[in-house]
Amino acid sequence: MDADMSKKKKDRYSDSSFHLIGVGGTGMRAIAEMLMNCGAMVSGSDLVSSEATDRLVKMGADISIGQKGENLPEPCDVVVYSAAVRERNPELLEARQRGLEVIKYAEMLGRMMADRVGITISGTHGKSTVTAMVAYVLKEASKDPSFIVGADVRQLGGPSGVGSGELFVAEACEYDRSFLHLHPKYAAILNIEEDHLDCYRDLESIIESFRAYASKIGNEDVLVANGEDRNVADALSDLYVPVETFGMTEDCLWRGVIVNPDRGYMHMDIIRAGKAYGTMRVPLPGVHNAYNCLAATALLANAGLSSDETIKHLEKFEGTGRRIEYRGEAAGVTIIDDYAHHPTEIQASLRAIANCYNPKRIICVFQPHQHSRTRFLLKDFAQSFALADEVVLPDIYFVRDSQYEQDYISSKDLVAQIRLRGGIAIYLKTFNTIVEYIEGIAEPGDLVVTMGAGDIWKVADEIIKRLGKDSQGK
Repeated sequence: MDADMSKKKKDRYSDSSFHLIGVGGTGMRAIAEMLMNCGAMVSGSDLVSSEATDRLVKMGADISIGQKGENLPEPCDVVVYSAAVRERNPELLEARQRGLEVIKYAEMLGRMMADRVGITISGTHGKSTVTAMVAYVLKEASKDPSFIVGADVRQLGGPSGVGSGELFVAEACEYDRSFLHLHPKYAAILNIEEDHLDCYRDLESIIESFRAYASKIGNEDVLVANGEDRNVADALSDLYVPVETFGMTEDCLWRGVIVNPDRGYMHMDIIRAGKAYGTMRVPLPGVHNAYNCLAATALLANAGLSSDETIKHLEKFEGTGRRIEYRGEAAGVTIIDDYAHHPTEIQASLRAIANCYNPKRIICVFQPHQHSRTRFLLKDFAQSFALADEVVLPDIYFVRDSQYEQDYISSKDLVAQIRLRGGIAIYLKTFNTIVEYIEGIAEPGDLVVTMGAGDIWKVADEIIKRLGKDSQGK
């Protein structure tokens, strides 16, 4: 991208004022950072302070904790709100009353991608990891992309960045059909499963939404799709768009062959259209990450990278925050933190953890995320903890749910279902009680993994402190 084009894009936002409602969310904070890097004036609000809001304040944003109409600045050109914000939000009401332009996060993302070459990654699982992989490799290959990842990525300096290159890499989330605002040149569908059933009627409607996303791919574009996923195949049936499949079976255009697995890590021969493409050491544990690498490799090849460039940089990728993240060891106990909040993700993470660490016991502290998700997938959740020796559950993390949903289901129901299947599970209401419980039962050789999309990571950090003090006291 030449300097004039880069300046033009920056000037587009330099005289504008944006207010972001729910600015602490991963996608929203990334948009805020990108807007500020483009010279825009940014304000925003969230219900609670966090590292994300503190970071934005340091960058120069005017952030309010707590939401009220007077938080909207004068002047204000555009108000952006996350999908989690309800229509009765006082700032949203104020914006509409003042006649301001009001758009959702996904629409703002689509606008920022419009004058770049978009690479978007969709799917029920793995979006953040593959998005981060692609952005990291492009950055290391001196392509200087812009990017938005739904997780913190240490190697990228955070969840977002504004580059001078023409490529823009972003997650494409199916919640509220938000990914339909995006118009990528290169796109991926990693997998399709039941999720977000608070805004989708059933699996069929989810598949139809992905079908609409895929239909945006033009004749000059490419869709990279999981060639082993039946729901992905249904979404693409009778849809005439350029598709490149990936998977471990011979009928996939991009095929991976696992060789030399070693305690959760593996090497993989990559074959493209029947010809050897290269051999890669998958940098993260678990078979699911081999699939993630295949998808990333296919996207990067279409974006113009050679096999040598892709493999050299991808092998150095260290992962994203809260994805089987090693937090430390204390008193002989290993502590891991993980974002898994769907049954399939839980199974994949526990399998990778078991293979990689081979612990004496796995104690899983799982915080269910959203009452409706827990209710719809209750039995699947109960079955997903088969590799855990014990499961400890606090209350369900509240997100978007109605009072009906909150009254209908609780963590105690999931504990009961796990026990019905022969598992060991216990409900403990508060984080402090959980930490005290773990402190009492954890033994050298055990592995404790905190798991969920909420704030359960706080438990991991506190367990390390407590066990460390106990060890010093002895």
